Amino acid sequence: MTERLHHMAFRCRCSEETRVFYEDVIGLPLAAALPIEVSATGRAVHVMHTFFALKDGSFVAFFEVPDSPFEFKDQHDFDLHIALEAEPEEVERAVAAAKARGVEVRGPSDHGFIKSTYFRDPNGYVVELALRTHIHEAFDAEAPKAARAILDAWRTKNRAPQPA
Repeated sequence: MTERLHHMAFRCRCSEETRVFYEDVIGLPLAAALPIEVSATGRAVHVMHTFFALKDGSFVAFFEVPDSPFEFKDQHDFDLHIALEAEPEEVERAVAAAKARGVEVRGPSDHGFIKSTYFRDPNGYVVELALRTHIHEAFDAEAPKAARAILDAWRTKNRAPQPA
């Protein structure tokens, strides 16, 4: 099994706008900024690759590629979002920072094992700050036991012809 996530990388419109959101609003420190002028295959490129550090040593990363076509749009939570575990004081600070900057904030939403607050970053991505609830430990212990059966039931139900 792979040990852990190193980074997830996304496109961004502007590295500085993205830095302000992830560092100043969400609270992830900028860990690296890597200008890339030559791709791994030797092709000339003009890219800024930034990394924002999480406490566990993993990163959320971005590529700014000026003058390169890419469709930025406000993503729906079900399509694409980044969920980061946080502490209550971190969420409170992020909510205050976001509201002070006019950033979209939704929640908290109670999902049982976590309570989530959602933000929209400057690239249209949804960022979720998740707080563990008192049942999270039990969820971690029990959910894997039922996961395969639940998934199999879902697949069976959704493969069957739907009523007209």
